[in-house]
Amino acid sequence: MQCDVIVYNITEHSDLIDEATWAISALHSEIEHFGSPKTFILLSTIMTWAMTKPADPDEPDIPLTEDDYKRRRPHPNFKEHTSTEKLVLKLGKTKKSKLATYVVTSGLQYGMGENIFHFFFKTAWLGELSSVPVFGPGTNVIPAIHIHDLARVVQNIIDHKPKTHYFIAVDDSKNTFEDIVKAIASTLGSGKTENIPKEDDYGTKETDLLYLSVNLRTESVFLNDRLNVHWDCESGIIDNILQVVEEYKQARQLLPIKICLLGPPAVGKSSAAVKLCRYYKLHHIDVNETINEKVRQLEELLEGNEKTSENEEMLVGAEAQLKTLKNNMVQNDGQLDDQHVMHIIREKLNSKPCRNQGYVLDGYPKTYTQARELFHDENMEVEDTGSTIPQYSKVLVPEFVISLDATDEFLKECVRSLPQNVAEEMHYTQDEFTESLAKFRETLAEDESVLDYFDYLEIHPEHIDCENVDTVEKIIKTVGPPKNYGPSPEEMEEERKRKEDERHLQLKQEEVEKELRQRLEKDKMTALLEEWNRNMAEVKKQETELLETRSVPMRHYLMKYVMPTVIQGLMDCCKVKPDDPVDFLVTLLIDFISRVLFNNKLFVFTLCHVLFTPFQAEYLFRNNEDD
Repeated sequence: MQCDVIVYNITEHSDLIDEATWAISALHSEIEHFGSPKTFILLSTIMTWAMTKPADPDEPDIPLTEDDYKRRRPHPNFKEHTSTEKLVLKLGKTKKSKLATYVVTSGLQYGMGENIFHFFFKTAWLGELSSVPVFGPGTNVIPAIHIHDLARVVQNIIDHKPKTHYFIAVDDSKNTFEDIVKAIASTLGSGKTENIPKEDDYGTKETDLLYLSVNLRTESVFLNDRLNVHWDCESGIIDNILQVVEEYKQARQLLPIKICLLGPPAVGKSSAAVKLCRYYKLHHIDVNETINEKVRQLEELLEGNEKTSENEEMLVGAEAQLKTLKNNMVQNDGQLDDQHVMHIIREKLNSKPCRNQGYVLDGYPKTYTQARELFHDENMEVEDTGSTIPQYSKVLVPEFVISLDATDEFLKECVRSLPQNVAEEMHYTQDEFTESLAKFRETLAEDESVLDYFDYLEIHPEHIDCENVDTVEKIIKTVGPPKNYGPSPEEMEEERKRKEDERHLQLKQEEVEKELRQRLEKDKMTALLEEWNRNMAEVKKQETELLETRSVPMRHYLMKYVMPTVIQGLMDCCKVKPDDPVDFLVTLLIDFISRVLFNNKLFVFTLCHVLFTPFQAEYLFRNNEDD
């Protein structure tokens, strides 16, 4: 109710159909309370026309237009879309001054990251399949429109509020499904496509296949006649494929990472390059491997193809190139001249995989001249401008230049630690390595080195001391996060399993450690308890012995002085038979104790000390013993 314009997009979001239906119904019920006129625009899909027959069966190429609106027949899965379209148009006829409704039936949308066509863009960009699949024969004509152009159509409706309320929004192209896929494959990949049955629709959603199976020739008559649309891609996706591909890369941040690793022999360039390629999903360009790969490709091309009038020129060229390379290797003890190496490496850098994902150039170029020849722009005319900045191709030149540094002693120690067979294979025997290292230092000390070339281009090399830091970790920190699709579902599942196994192993380890700690703690407590029990037993034994020792004099005293009196008292009690035997016995014992105590000089002396001063007590005791 607070909006002047309401737009619902149900082209690829069928879950919004119910909400769009509710929204237009609710707005219509409140039409009398509108403070200002409102515009409701429904973006629907061309699938509501999917089953519509041509007006003239004899002229199937005549496109359908908005005038055929009443004859349109939806695909069975899109009947709800059609019902929503009808409802929106019906409710907009009640009070047009208060609520104006429009339906824009959109062709398949492309541009800005892709949705329906995303599978084909991703497959071509990754290059993991030898060819991009086309589901079915691919001869069906797909109505389409760039997302920017569709947005402009909506904006024009909002601005101009045309009297026509139903529009077909498609570009002027009549591209087939196969042609669209070929354009994507040629721009992002090898250009190869393969028709496969629709049943083998791996990697695509069922809904996407329905859209891709539509076969309609449509034309937007009302757009051109009644709206002022400034088209971005009026001629269609194929004619504007370079722009669409660039939008796709930028929207999904699929930007190539191009790294050049330089440094002395045995500094660890190749091992670092392999790790970087694995982390960033880049292509490793090693000079020797790239040369061998090129030779293999030429040999396979010649072996797997027979000469025909169509491919004769290509096969003749491949045969001549292979012969030239092998002859040059024979003349140079298995090595290639710089010009041939340059051509092969440049071809590799120009390949679609390297331009899509990026590369790690391993130890090449080595000189200023090689760098200038390798990265120069063939499309740029050579001009003597007097500038110190060489002309270069922004597509080929690396984005990051990493110079790995180490002292000669460190490098020699690394080589000495290698097994003999590995050192021989890598040409790192003592004489060969010394010569290679000296040549590298000499080249780097020239007036214009390969590092100077990149400095001129404002691509300043990052120097890394390999003796003190983790090389790969430092490079990753310099380059930043990956700019690709990340791990595939299989890799994600493998990584999940690996982490799950690690977690189980960690839990098991923690359980074992916990049990060990508990066992040690229990053993310790058992030992402490045993020691405590031994100590307690010893203490009890000593106490018992001490008590027994201390009780002997008292026992003797009792047996000698007390017990006879008690026995005598009990006997007297039996003879006298007093009324209160206990009182009788107590009186007898008190009399006995009095006599015994006062006959004890020590007791009397102690009592005097309590009652008088020590001096008085001693005086009284000595002079009045009898008293």
